[in-house]
Amino acid sequence: MTTNRAALYAGHRYPAAVIAHAVWLYFRFPLSLRMVEEMLAERGIVVSHETIRRWALKFGRAYAAEIRRRQRATGDKWHLDEVAISIAGKTHGSGVPSTSKA
Repeated sequence: MTTNRAALYAGHRYPAAVIAHAVWLYFRFPLSLRMVEEMLAERGIVVSHETIRRWALKFGRAYAAEIRRRQRATGDKWHLDEVAISIAGKTHGSGVPSTSKA
């Protein structure tokens, strides 16, 4: 994020890096609050899922907007692979000539 972390997280018990990492995990990956709690516990950080929920409500909007902004935009061009299958010796698919003798 482009804002000053120290000012953004002033007055919180945990360091800015811990709060930022917890909120990032929650919004970036399809994780539940309890899963984020367990992941932080694996690193030796004891924090409840309720605290993570409050952090997500307070700081999450900015993280979600940043993640959406960084995602690659889908264009108007789609590239599809051609598929051809053979059933009973007959080739089926788009753009593939048939092998039948009709």
